[in-house]
Amino acid sequence: MLHFILGGARSGKSRFAENLAKQFESQGKTVFYVATATTQYVDENDQTQVNQEMLQRIEIHQSDRPSHWQTIESPIHLSKTLRSLDSQNHCILIDCLTLWSLNLLEADSMQSEKRNLMACLATLSAEVIMVSNEVGMGIVPLGEFTRQYVDELGRLHQEIAAASQNMIFMVAGQPITVKN
Repeated sequence: MLHFILGGARSGKSRFAENLAKQFESQGKTVFYVATATTQYVDENDQTQVNQEMLQRIEIHQSDRPSHWQTIESPIHLSKTLRSLDSQNHCILIDCLTLWSLNLLEADSMQSEKRNLMACLATLSAEVIMVSNEVGMGIVPLGEFTRQYVDELGRLHQEIAAASQNMIFMVAGQPITVKN
């Protein structure tokens, strides 16, 4: 079953998703946490740098979830990771599609990886929880790359929402059931 947790920044999405995963764990499922964040970037001089702020965010997320959950980093090839973890005895929590989409746009592989993901989701027997930020409720961004990002993420959200059996929209820590 696919569960889609969507909301704004600091809306409580991750906490809600982690609590849902804990419910599946209490039913005997093994939880896998799939992280899509990256901690390195290439600066304007083509030098690889470490994003210290992102490292701190990752450390906070890690300390918030149970230490026995296995974490798998999957910044690009999400469908491959999901297939490798698929089992009816597993719960797979992906946090988050927002960063995954940014990674794909930067790698120029958005369309092929999105197709792979959507095809993969239809075949999974695990409980899958996907978390993402709703970024399309504000003004239209001025920059071309940012507009492309908002457009692509919005289209991905529509496809994920259509494929999901359960969708929650988080507002100020409160879940609103959109689809169940």
